Amino acid sequence: MNVFSGRNVQFANSNRSSELEDKDEKTGLVLCFGEMLIDFVPTLSGYSLADAPSFKKAPGGAPANVSVAVSRLGGHSAFIGKVGDDEFGHMLKGILVHNGVDSSGVRFDTNARTALAFVTLQDDGERSFMFYRNPSADMLLQESELDTDLLRKASIFHYGSISLIAEPCRSTHLAAMKIAKNSGALLSYDPNLRLPLWPSAEEARKGILSIWNEADIIKVSDDEVQFLTSGEDPDNEDVVRQYLWHPGLKLLLITMGQAGCKYYTKTFHGQVPGFKVSAIDATGAGDAFVGGMLSQLVGDTTLYQDEERLREALRFANACGALTTTERGAIPALPDKDTVLRLINVCEKQMPKVPSWQNISQWRVPSRQPSRELLTDYDDA
Repeated sequence: MNVFSGRNVQFANSNRSSELEDKDEKTGLVLCFGEMLIDFVPTLSGYSLADAPSFKKAPGGAPANVSVAVSRLGGHSAFIGKVGDDEFGHMLKGILVHNGVDSSGVRFDTNARTALAFVTLQDDGERSFMFYRNPSADMLLQESELDTDLLRKASIFHYGSISLIAEPCRSTHLAAMKIAKNSGALLSYDPNLRLPLWPSAEEARKGILSIWNEADIIKVSDDEVQFLTSGEDPDNEDVVRQYLWHPGLKLLLITMGQAGCKYYTKTFHGQVPGFKVSAIDATGAGDAFVGGMLSQLVGDTTLYQDEERLREALRFANACGALTTTERGAIPALPDKDTVLRLINVCEKQMPKVPSWQNISQWRVPSRQPSRELLTDYDDA
């Protein structure tokens, strides 16, 4: 069975040459498109939503997480999306600004609320989600609200699949992809599967694969590989090449939690081991990985052609993901560059025991963390 039978989006390139005049003006911008929301994270792991004693609010949403991750690592990033014209929405835009993300592409909706997600944490830090977004503001972004100048300046345009679920956001997503691609940007895709948001598993599979062939870089988890291939073995290279590779793809990444990641290019493939840390919340770890990778790629857009350079970039990305699991919430846990490099150096010296999350927290640069005023110290919900 060919799992890509549902693909139906192809972009014409007739205008590409005329729009490439913007390419010389690109300044290493990583532009992220999609949802930004509030995660309510339980203060204790191992409890159901009904039994959790309390929750802390944390900013999240995969594309927004990536934009903050890139900025916190010293890169140039921007975000396009829509939030409610409510206290949460204005707080989220403020967090982008505080973290150095260009928020000029953020729009407010006066008729819909900012999306919310309640997170269930297992003892090992893995999680599940329950969403409140029927509809939420992020689903209502119109094509007319796109910042086309920002799209044309992007060196990398990154997006997920949640923005494909409903109109009008789906059409807006496709229009943004087309503008960025025709302006010379690399397209980066992390499906970030959230089954509860889709009408069915089949619709999710079809929707995710509908834009697969347009991406230059794709990141999926090993669980997502199984889902997209209807249960095939994610460790089987033939499965990956047959079902997930497409002729225009430059780099395919498969994340495997603490085991690290696998990489596939047209000419080579391999695996980069991960970092063992004391994980308490895996929320945002994949986004931190993507942000770490894109922060390296945007300054060297051919690194995927050199295996040694690629492996170094992926080791950096693995460290970003690992560090993010050592604190609760997504954006609050994203590391700065100095912290990432310190973890890499410590592990290279073969530290006799795994650093605790408390010790790792001391490495972080305080000025790069969200302010108390913006997050109200994650007051209990």
